[in-house]
Amino acid sequence: MVRRKALITGITGQDGSYLAEFLLEKGYEVVGMVRRASTPHFQRIEHILDKITIVQGDLLDQVSLIEILREHRPHEVYNLAAQSFVPTSWAEPVLTGEFTGLGVTRMLDAIRMVDPSIRFYQASSSEMFGKVREVPQKETTPFYPRSPYGVAKVYGHWITVNYRESYGLYAVSGILFNHESPRRGLEFVTRKVTYNAAKIKLGLADKLPMGNLDSMRDWGYAGDYVKAMWLMLQQDEPDDYVIATGTRHSVRELLDCAFSYLGLDYRDYVVIDPRFLRPADVVDLVGDASKAREKLGWEPTVTFEELIHMMVDHDLKLLEEKLRSGGRP
Repeated sequence: MVRRKALITGITGQDGSYLAEFLLEKGYEVVGMVRRASTPHFQRIEHILDKITIVQGDLLDQVSLIEILREHRPHEVYNLAAQSFVPTSWAEPVLTGEFTGLGVTRMLDAIRMVDPSIRFYQASSSEMFGKVREVPQKETTPFYPRSPYGVAKVYGHWITVNYRESYGLYAVSGILFNHESPRRGLEFVTRKVTYNAAKIKLGLADKLPMGNLDSMRDWGYAGDYVKAMWLMLQQDEPDDYVIATGTRHSVRELLDCAFSYLGLDYRDYVVIDPRFLRPADVVDLVGDASKAREKLGWEPTVTFEELIHMMVDHDLKLLEEKLRSGGRP
């Protein structure tokens, strides 16, 4: 039996690291694409570096994508690489469009030229719904993105559909709602909250500046969501799926969950800082994953409270270890 091989772009990110672990457990040979950098950032995959193959490539350079596909001949490609931080997309809108939108086209076209039998997964986003047309959002909900990131993701989503329908590629998009974990970057609101709540608990900080506390999000666990990515590529026919928990929580509830777990009242520490208010905010995202539940058999396993407590526990341990070692929290 031929061992399955997968190429993951963005393998050093949160989702890439969990997906690599998941695929290794399934017996896959895993190839991870990274951009050349003077300082490699392999923290999330250090524990599996000896089990995977790292290759250099860039979604801005189609030749590099073609060469990787020709050399490594993957059966599946998971395109997780993107400029994925929404506020940064306002500061760098053109670069966001290049990576998050046109980068998808470059990879799809490389697959078309090298091996059209490759199965392709595109990481679409709930940010595509933006100014929501209906609640909850499902696969047929119209898109109304409210950021350069959301706009670029809409392009990536529709070009995936276009290549599927025009060239017969097995190309799917997972419209994933917010998914978090202890591996989330510190710039994202969930990790910002859990990390700073832990700092305040340890006496390392006394204030937490925040933006809009009334924004609602559907937050799930990244470890659950990468399984859905894999399931989408195992079906007889390619299709697109919303992946979500179906429950929504406000940033205010996020704060309360994290701080109360530590015996603190967030209202004593949180201050509203206009710098963290977006030019056009997204306020009410919640997904309907009925299709994924029925066709993929996928269900989330970690609740919102369990997720936030997991992240707080991780950040407390991380900060305590830094303090013991004399490092800077």
